[in-house]
Amino acid sequence: MIPTPYYLIDKSALLRNLQAMDYVRAHSGAKVLLALKCFATWSVFDLMREHMDGTTSSSLYEVKLGQQKFGGETHAYSVAFADHEIEEVVAHSDKIIFNSIAQLERFAPAARALPRGLRLNPGVSCAGFDLADPARPFSRLGESDPARILSVIDAIDGVMIHNNCENQDFARFDALLTDVEQRYGEILGRLKWVSLGGGIRFTAPGYPLDAFCARLRRFAQAHGVQVYLEPGEATVRETTTLEVSVLDVGFNGKALAVVDSSTEAHMLDLLIYRETAAIGSGEGEHVYQVCGKTCLAGDIFGDARFAQPLQVGDRLSIADAGAYTMVKKNWFNGIHMPAIAVRELDGSERVVRQFTFEDYVASLS
Repeated sequence: MIPTPYYLIDKSALLRNLQAMDYVRAHSGAKVLLALKCFATWSVFDLMREHMDGTTSSSLYEVKLGQQKFGGETHAYSVAFADHEIEEVVAHSDKIIFNSIAQLERFAPAARALPRGLRLNPGVSCAGFDLADPARPFSRLGESDPARILSVIDAIDGVMIHNNCENQDFARFDALLTDVEQRYGEILGRLKWVSLGGGIRFTAPGYPLDAFCARLRRFAQAHGVQVYLEPGEATVRETTTLEVSVLDVGFNGKALAVVDSSTEAHMLDLLIYRETAAIGSGEGEHVYQVCGKTCLAGDIFGDARFAQPLQVGDRLSIADAGAYTMVKKNWFNGIHMPAIAVRELDGSERVVRQFTFEDYVASLS
């Protein structure tokens, strides 16, 4: 039995999402790139590369990881490239996307051998959190003014648009895309490719894939462009659990259970967005507040129901722990970092990475 805590990636569940991507690729003509900012656990890239066209990145290190561990197309993007890293970014990428016209003009000579793109910010999105809203007031993410973009149109081959966030509503996606076409039609008609970014939950059960594919085809045909999608969460939706053990139980107005993990260190988005972890079936008469083991008072996974009272040593599974977890894990309080394990298609499980005190020491100086 694998000691807790550990992330467990189920390849069968991952394959389910990847097959939905195969359908979209086949029926829409779009290419699909893994967003490494969300998920970069390269031990399962062997399966993923069979169903995706490459990777997209937010930094030099992600560019290099994508090229070296995934292959296919490697798209480079950053909110701001630094002078000392641009040569290495160019050397490891197939396309480079600049966040601003200033960055485009600064680095176009260094990137002259690559297809170049610009991030376009339509000023509208479906983000439910201000923290994640690229269209928030005073946003630094991309260029919005059509006239300014047209002034450099001959210097770019494509644009990247990222204004969907946790969007499972096809009608909303359609409306956002229509708004882009109405505002930037002249620009789109002069491009070779358009990335529509990530945040579109098209692998969710019941999502209208045929309507989605038809809309992507119409967009590509109307503007004569190759469409790219950059799924992150959609790729690893419901594929991964964080396996933990109960270390202590108590009562302080409600039943408490402390586990050998932490929101701040191992599932940071729960803390940032004040969300509750998915634990158990949601059934049972015994309700516990499941708590992390760091000294942060708000290190709480959330309330969960159980059929039986929890005991020290009980194991719990925290669901949907693939997105924005392993890429954000940290050494807060010096608590033990979860191992990473994979459940293969035949059902066998193997540990692909464990972390030690030496890793903790090496992360400091």
